[in-house]
Amino acid sequence: MEIINTLGRRKTSVARVYLKEGKGNITVNKQDYKSFLPVATLQAKVMQAFELTETTGKYDVVVNVAGGGMNGQAEAIRLGIARALVKIDEEHKPALKARGLMTRDPRMVERKKPGQPKARKQFQFSKR
Repeated sequence: MEIINTLGRRKTSVARVYLKEGKGNITVNKQDYKSFLPVATLQAKVMQAFELTETTGKYDVVVNVAGGGMNGQAEAIRLGIARALVKIDEEHKPALKARGLMTRDPRMVERKKPGQPKARKQFQFSKR
């Protein structure tokens, strides 16, 4: 089996995922994913696609991720892994799609507008 290459995005995070057959090693930016994402909930997000498709420990994953924060990066990795698993076997798609793992979350930070301190916040209004 050759290396499967996919892309996952979330907010400003971009994760390039390379998946191949192996023993279940997950490497993120040349570190083990557990040291790169020390929070247990984020580690669970990364493993979610494997658990849903019952392929835990069958594939080695190498990820290059940049931009955003830890949560955005974890969700970008999750989307990349889900897309790679569907490339390998189309039968995984309904299970992943039902849990929302095949959808790219379009929510982004709203831009700051001129004449305001933030996107929605306004300077204090003075009547007189």
